[in-house]
Amino acid sequence: MRNTFHLKTLAVAIATLSVASVTNAAGLDRSGQDVTAFFQDGTYAEAVYTYIDADVSGYDSANVNPGQNDYERGNKTGDIAESYDFFRYGVKTDINDTFSVGVLYDEPFGAAAEYTQSNFVSQGDVDASIASITNGAAPSLAAAQGAIGALAAGETAGVLTPEQQAQLDGLRGAVAVAQAEAGNAGENTNVEVRSQSLTGILGMKFGANKNFQIYGGPVAQRIQSETKLRGLAYGPATGYTSNSNPDMDYGYIAGIAYSKPEIALKAALTYRSEIDHDIEISESYPLVAIRAIAAGATPEQAAAAANRDSTYEITTPKSVNFDFQTGINPTTLATAKVRWVPWSDFVITPPLYNDTSKISYGPDGLNLVEYEDDQWQVELGLAKRVAPALAISGTVGWDSGAGDPTTSLGPVDGYYSVGLGAKYNVTENWAVSAGGKYLWFGDAKGRLPSGKIVGDFQDNDGYIAGLKISYQGK
Repeated sequence: MRNTFHLKTLAVAIATLSVASVTNAAGLDRSGQDVTAFFQDGTYAEAVYTYIDADVSGYDSANVNPGQNDYERGNKTGDIAESYDFFRYGVKTDINDTFSVGVLYDEPFGAAAEYTQSNFVSQGDVDASIASITNGAAPSLAAAQGAIGALAAGETAGVLTPEQQAQLDGLRGAVAVAQAEAGNAGENTNVEVRSQSLTGILGMKFGANKNFQIYGGPVAQRIQSETKLRGLAYGPATGYTSNSNPDMDYGYIAGIAYSKPEIALKAALTYRSEIDHDIEISESYPLVAIRAIAAGATPEQAAAAANRDSTYEITTPKSVNFDFQTGINPTTLATAKVRWVPWSDFVITPPLYNDTSKISYGPDGLNLVEYEDDQWQVELGLAKRVAPALAISGTVGWDSGAGDPTTSLGPVDGYYSVGLGAKYNVTENWAVSAGGKYLWFGDAKGRLPSGKIVGDFQDNDGYIAGLKISYQGK
């Protein structure tokens, strides 16, 4: 006699796997943009809380000369990853046996990092900073200014050799960077990105047995960020600060799903579009003011040049999610998730930062953040009903990362993960789920937009904890 696998029988086991969902992944990916709440039977609602605590530490580079790209292991950075949490909500209902509607809320993209030691923290000792940048060739500000004065006379007379001109430019740069750093003495490098997304979905089932479903709808997304670059690690960019005001813009979601209730099989392929944000940003770049004063500008003119309010565009990436589940026996469910995000297309290019970088790096300038590779993410799981009201689950996962070297503001190259979860049906309709994951992060070198390696981060890990409350009715 052939066994059948009814979804009602397996309902206890299904939802446990997404409690601590795919998080702390490549690029700015956080929530994994899960849509599986929409595929639950009948009327369904969930509220999910996720907490991430990662330990990301390494060594800075003892080489703080902006003109030299060789990495030299320096001091320990300490743990730069700040704890991060977010919520996810979802509700859906069937209008009839053909149409379903749902609303999903999540916080898809984010970052939280802060350096509290090493050369990612601004110091107030100009003499020591100049000595570090010049590798001791100029042990103090007075020594650097004296050498600049001697070489400048030759520059005016047009008799400097190329080597002497390079020495003069290097000394001027060292003094400017040291002064810019001293202007923010004691401050840490810090970045925070937050986002919120609201998705409306309308689904229509079709086919002889209503096994197929197409679905789609609008997506509203809000994003904001704050960045502070501090310390000699950032060279000319030390002291740079930007605040991007919250911006709301819109995209869409579309997908197709297939189900076969006899074996508890569900498969869904979901596409989310890019979303273009026109963001108001305030930037401050101390080096611009120092250069302007050196060129003869008044303090007021220098301040105006170094502080700018403008608008720029960020395009959050499109993505494709594949979700799959099937029954193995009447009490066991197997699941698989695959996610692709083209982070190689994503850049953050603040206007003042980019314009200033054009002086040294050509007409296109530099992006503040960029990634080399696209993200691939895979998670496999099993869920087992061990009692009428209790199910447990386990998962293994892999994330490719978005390239190594990568940005110094998030120096992790993917991960491997293992997870455990449990779900308890409090009543016929209400359930509580809890889960956790342990992650082994891939080693990565932190790189500036200029290409200079400023950190090396190895043997890092983290954990994720999640709690979900759900309701399911007919």
